[in-house]
Amino acid sequence: MILTLDVGNMNIQIGGFEGETLRFHSRCASDPKKTEDEYRLLIRDLLELYQVKLDGIEGGILTSVVPSLTPVVQQAAERLIGKRLLVVGAGVKTGLNIRIESPNELGGDMVVNAVAALHKYPKPIAVFDMETATSLSVIDREGAYVGGALMPGLRVSVDAMGDSTAQLPQIPLIRPQKLICSSTVSCMQSGAVYGYAAMTDGLAAQVAEELGEPVTVVLTGSSAELIAPYCKSRVHLDLTLQMDGLRLLYEKNQSRYRKNPEKGGKKG
Repeated sequence: MILTLDVGNMNIQIGGFEGETLRFHSRCASDPKKTEDEYRLLIRDLLELYQVKLDGIEGGILTSVVPSLTPVVQQAAERLIGKRLLVVGAGVKTGLNIRIESPNELGGDMVVNAVAALHKYPKPIAVFDMETATSLSVIDREGAYVGGALMPGLRVSVDAMGDSTAQLPQIPLIRPQKLICSSTVSCMQSGAVYGYAAMTDGLAAQVAEELGEPVTVVLTGSSAELIAPYCKSRVHLDLTLQMDGLRLLYEKNQSRYRKNPEKGGKKG
């Protein structure tokens, strides 16, 4: 089994692949206060929950957008499985043709999404990753990563509205029954979900206009499942896109990994 880890600002995704099959996929909250030992116990408990044996894990790969948590989660996983993790970053072979002004500024999560999208969907592609921030990644018909856009995430936007206004509350994000609502909370929920879906449709249409041809639109991330049903354009909801991308990158870098797979430390 291959262990895949994606460390985000709000959530950590953990997956396990047997060949090309994702055997399990789980999310837990990111917490900068947790220690390496606490993360090691958390990962161990998840593996036990899915009946994964430590000696059946041949290696793993990690991507992170939280620099302070990267070494903590990395070391926790490495101590647990007794193997070094590949960490997406400089020196990792991606096969991605990145055509932006500063390729080194492109986040590992966006690289992983693009690698998976190229493998799974017809080009050109617009990938919306809806997490703490929503990132739009655009891949042209030749398969080159040509840029994108960054926006506040759905949860961040709604929380900011509650924090910045005297009479609006913090609200749960649920599926609204209709656009035109009659209570403050339902109006906020409707505006957030329908508004975000309309933004997604609008940006996808503008991407197609700039490229001069139709695009495949892919939605992923923790808010994607809430937004996708309200989009008017055709979208592909793919909640395991990052896990698939990490698996593909692990496979691309097998020769490098095999040079030094072992990690000192006791398992468990």
